[in-house]
Amino acid sequence: MELTRKKIAIIGLGPVGQILAVHLKEAGQEVFLCDMDKARMHLIQKDGIELAGAMQKKATFEHLFTSVSDLLLLRPDVIVFSVKAYHLATLIKEMSDFPRQGVLYISAQNGIDTELELAEAFGEANTFRMVVNYAGNHRAPNVIGVSFFNPPNYIASIDDSQQEPARWWADMLTSVRLDTMAVDSFEILRRVWEKTILNSSLSALCGVSQMNMKEVMALPDMVDIIEQVIMESIAVAKAENIHFEVNFIRHCLRYLRKSGSHFPSLAVDLMHKRPTEIDYLNGKFVEYGKKHYLPTPMHLAFTNMVKAITQKSLAIQGAAPARPATREREHFALPAMTNGQDSKYYL
Repeated sequence: MELTRKKIAIIGLGPVGQILAVHLKEAGQEVFLCDMDKARMHLIQKDGIELAGAMQKKATFEHLFTSVSDLLLLRPDVIVFSVKAYHLATLIKEMSDFPRQGVLYISAQNGIDTELELAEAFGEANTFRMVVNYAGNHRAPNVIGVSFFNPPNYIASIDDSQQEPARWWADMLTSVRLDTMAVDSFEILRRVWEKTILNSSLSALCGVSQMNMKEVMALPDMVDIIEQVIMESIAVAKAENIHFEVNFIRHCLRYLRKSGSHFPSLAVDLMHKRPTEIDYLNGKFVEYGKKHYLPTPMHLAFTNMVKAITQKSLAIQGAAPARPATREREHFALPAMTNGQDSKYYL
C-alpha cells in the first residue's frame, strides 16, 4: 500500500470520530464520514465540524453517508471504527463482502479486545488498534468541546506485520498536532489495558451513583472503592503477563483526581437508559479473571449492576438489549444525545 494521500473512512461520529476527522482533513487526506444519525450528518454537511475548548479547529467534508453499504462503494483504503463496541458485530456483518486485502482496519474504541473482532473478520495482518488519549463532549451534534488531550495517542499493527503503515498513520497525525506514536503489538496491548483500567475504575461507579468524576474523587469512601477495582485489574493483567510500573495505583489515582465535573460515556449511556459498553470494560476483567481462576468481586458487582439497570431500562422501553460478543479475545468522552434515540454509531 503506497502511503500517500488515502481515502479514509470513519464510522461513528461521536467526539472521538469527529476530532479524528478534522485532523485527517487537515493532514490532506480524503475523508469519508459515516453515521446513522441523519440530523447530525445534515449539520455536518451544512456547517462542517467544529472543535472548541482544548482544540480550536474547523473542517468541512464532502463525502457523508448514513449507510455503510453506500460508504463501501467508494472503496476506502482505511476504515476507522469509532463506534460503540457493541455495534461491531452488526457492522462486520454489513461489511462481509468488502475485500480484505489492501485495506487497513483500525479500532479506535473503548475497551479490551475490540481489535480481535476486526481481526477475525478481516485478518490480523490488516488490523490495527489505536489508543486515543483525547476526549470531548457534544456542544451540538457537529460541535465538539474538547476536554483534554494527553499526548501521545498510540497505534500498532496487532501482529507487527504492518509497522510501516502504523508509522505513516502516527507521523501523519503528529504533523497536524494530534501527536501519535507507533508502537509494537505488545506495547499497544499494555496501553489498551492501562486505559481500560482507568475507564473501568470510574465509569460504572459514576453511572450507578449518578455522580460526576470530580464528585466521586472528592469522597474518600469512593476513592477506596476505586482503589480496590484498580487492584483487581492489576492482578488480572499480571495473570495475562501485562505489567505496569511499581507506582501504577498512585499514577491512576493521580490521573483520576484531575478529572473534571463531567461524566464518563458509560455513565451517560446508563443514566439515559441506553446500552453500555460494560462487557468491554469491567466485564472483560471478570472474563479474564475467570480464565485464570482469579476472583474479581468488584468488577463483577459493577458489571452485573450495570447490566441489571440496563435490562430494566430497555424492558420499560420495550427494546431488546444489545448482545455483546463474549468470546475471549479516551477516553472519558460524552456521547451525543439527539432525538432521544437509544443507539447510534458513535463513541
